Amino acid sequence: MGTFRLLRAYEPADGGYRILVDRLWPRGLGKERAALDDWAKDVAPSTELRVAFSHKAERFTEFTDHYRHELEAGSAAAGAQRLLGIAREHQDVVLLYAARDTVHNHAVVLLDFLREAQQGT
Repeated sequence: MGTFRLLRAYEPADGGYRILVDRLWPRGLGKERAALDDWAKDVAPSTELRVAFSHKAERFTEFTDHYRHELEAGSAAAGAQRLLGIAREHQDVVLLYAARDTVHNHAVVLLDFLREAQQGT
């Protein structure tokens, strides 16, 4: 089973199977520079949740709870399962995100969720 790791979409490609996990395309990033293998829009938080969070660190705990629910049984569940399947086929899976805050963003929650799911299987 492959491993997941995070990288900002604006950082240079450094190998791995690269998947953009944002619902929106990163501002100012060209497709060639992104060097994507996949774009998993369906695993990103719902528009409503993304707007409510608004990248405010003080809302991160509440956002995390709601997003984990979406990953378990909501709109992002199928996308999360698809990513787990990709990790069965690729050793190094790079989850790309555009947020400036590298601590309080949905990709951090997604990474934790996927790693926990891998340990449970």
